[in-house]
Amino acid sequence: MAKKTDGVQLTLGPVAYHWSEAKKRDFYARIADEAPIGTVYLGEVICSKRAPFFERAMPAVIDRLKRGGKRVVLSTLAEVVLPRERKATAALCRQEDFEIEINNAAGLYARSGKPHRIGPFMNAYNEATIAWMGSQGATHVCLPPELPGASFGAAAAAASAAGLETEAQVFGRAPLAVSARCYHARAHERHKDNCQFVCENDPDGMPLTTLEGERFLRINGIQTQSETYLCLAGEVPDIIAMGIRHLRLLPQDVDMVAVARTFHALACGALEPMAALDRIGELCAGTRMSNGFFHRAAGERYIAPEARTRVLV
Repeated sequence: MAKKTDGVQLTLGPVAYHWSEAKKRDFYARIADEAPIGTVYLGEVICSKRAPFFERAMPAVIDRLKRGGKRVVLSTLAEVVLPRERKATAALCRQEDFEIEINNAAGLYARSGKPHRIGPFMNAYNEATIAWMGSQGATHVCLPPELPGASFGAAAAAASAAGLETEAQVFGRAPLAVSARCYHARAHERHKDNCQFVCENDPDGMPLTTLEGERFLRINGIQTQSETYLCLAGEVPDIIAMGIRHLRLLPQDVDMVAVARTFHALACGALEPMAALDRIGELCAGTRMSNGFFHRAAGERYIAPEARTRVLV
C-alpha cells in the first residue's frame, strides 16, 4: 500500500467550456456535496462573451460550495484584449471578498501587489520567474502542465524558498494555447463577433483531426487543448515527494466526483497508482490518457511505468 501523505489537497480548476447555466449549477452542486475537493476555482477564463450566462448563478453557486466546505477562488481571463475585458479584469482584481487567481498580465497589473494566486496560463517556467512573482504579491503558483517532472521539483523548491505554495495539474485536457481568433466559430463558417455561441455544442471541446483522420487536439472557443486527458495518477507519489501539496483536476464532461474520489484515495495512500489508473480509464472510456510532458516525451504520449526513468533531481 502506498504511504499515506498529510497536507495534500485536491483542487478543481475553472470550467473551461461553455456549459449551460443549468449544467454548471448541477455540476457544482455535486462538487459541493460529494467531492473530496478543498479548493474550487470559479470564473470564465477563456471567452469573455460567455461570462454573462453564468453571472446571475454565481452567488448561489459560491454559497453552495462554501456550505460544502470548499474554498472558493475567482479566476481571471487568460486573454485580455478588449477594453471591456480590461475593465472586468480590473474590477475582479479590486474586490477583497475572495482570493484571486491571475491568468494574464493585465490582472497582475490590476492587482497592484495585493495577495493573489498565479494560474497555469502565466507561464511560471523557472525559479527566477517564480521568485519575481512572489515579490509581486503571489502566494500560490500553479505550474504549466508542459513542464517535465524534474522541473516540477525545481519549481516547487523555488516556490517554497519564496514562501509560495505550489499546485500542479494531474487530470484533464492540457491547456496549450489561446488565440485572439476563434477557430471554433470559423470551423462553423461564423465570425468571432457573431459566433452564436456554437461552442456550447461541444461540452468537452471540438475534436481537431489530422489529414489521416486521427484526433490530435481539441478546440474550445479561442483555446487549443490536448486531445488526450493529462493523467498523472501514476506520478502522484513523486509529485507529492517534490513538495507539491495541491493537485489540480480540470473539469471534463465525465463523472468528476468519481475522478476526485479516485485521486483523493490515491493521495491518501488508500489506493495504489496502478489501481487508480485503471479506475480513471474506466471513468473516461473512449479518451486516451497522456503523461508525456512529465517524462520529457511528446505531450500526447502515455509512458507506461515499465518504460519510465526517474525524473527527480
